[in-house]
Amino acid sequence: QVQLVESGGGLVQAGGSLRLSCAASGRTARTYIMGWFRQAPGKEREFVAAIMWSGTIRSYADSMKGRFTISRDNAKNAVYLQMNSLKSEDTAVYFCAVDVRSAIPTSDGKRYDYWGQGTQVTVSS
Repeated sequence: QVQLVESGGGLVQAGGSLRLSCAASGRTARTYIMGWFRQAPGKEREFVAAIMWSGTIRSYADSMKGRFTISRDNAKNAVYLQMNSLKSEDTAVYFCAVDVRSAIPTSDGKRYDYWGQGTQVTVSS
């Protein structure tokens, strides 16, 4: 079992920045792929970004490229999402997830085995 706890969400004005953190505990997640997804009210969950355990391969949804940066600290069993130039459409609950089976980062949420409870990000225009 892997437990995931997100933090860092909040209210920010459009154009601002936030840094989300996700702390993993339990079965070590150091060799697993870690990712971020989000879900806005009335919409389906969507992929945001994912990172390989080594950090050498990162994957982003097209709409986040250039604005969001995913990183991880394996010594702390943590993954981060730096979000810049935030837009109102980025308002959503952001979830951290772990994929214990894939070899490279995937955007398919069905591949992820463990999920956090989510942290709310609200961007005001």
